Amino acid sequence: MEETYTHGHGEPVLRSHRWRTAANSASYLLPHLRPGLDLLDIGCGPGTITAELAGRVAPGRTVGIDRAPEVVDQARSAVGRDAEFLTGDVYGLDFDPESFDVVHAHQLLQHLAEPVAALEEMRRVLRPGGRLAVRDADYGAFVWHPADDRLDRWRDLYTEVCDRNGGDADAGRRLPSWVDAAGFSDIEVSSSNWTYAEGRTAAWWAGLWADRTTSSTFGDQAIDYGLATRAELQTIAEGWREWATQAGALFVVVNMEVMARP
Repeated sequence: MEETYTHGHGEPVLRSHRWRTAANSASYLLPHLRPGLDLLDIGCGPGTITAELAGRVAPGRTVGIDRAPEVVDQARSAVGRDAEFLTGDVYGLDFDPESFDVVHAHQLLQHLAEPVAALEEMRRVLRPGGRLAVRDADYGAFVWHPADDRLDRWRDLYTEVCDRNGGDADAGRRLPSWVDAAGFSDIEVSSSNWTYAEGRTAAWWAGLWADRTTSSTFGDQAIDYGLATRAELQTIAEGWREWATQAGALFVVVNMEVMARP
């Protein structure tokens, strides 16, 4: 199935993806990993999470897949031999049934038009007794301070673009019901946050989204869909940078996590 990825793979997006580690993005899964497990990481991006998961399950096999060949090439170059990286389609995984002990997907389902179908395919390649681990943000639950109308507009616009692309910006809250609908059992739900506070981390986060707004496919799509103008995107970007300079600047990204058995 053809999907439109809202973020794209421009430099501002990959800058944030490379920041992600197993510790800050998959801590809920780590206690359940052990040497010898075979693990599939779907939507692996540049492979920073994949590489750390591979270290936890070696000498078991770790495979990372992404649909973007250029990103798969980057993962191969950065991670080396710790994991195998392939171009693949979540709706048609090129693996035999019951090939993996763990299937992991981070910030993937929010971008899919048919998340339950993707989860059913993940269940197909899991072995009996295996473990699904999925984590997605929930944009509607994000919290920031101080208030800024330009950031409000950013979230509304991002949600509109996601909707047009067939995704769901509020996927986090829907993960348990999607996993249940895909036929999984023993569903465990948790949540965790990324927190960016006054100073360096807030400035880093604001800079990412300022750049994403003006220099990524998200901004291009907003214009193409007639949802925003280039001038409005520039105003939103300025709002991000000014917000980060305010006293007490704080931004909390809420992520929901689900583990389940096939």
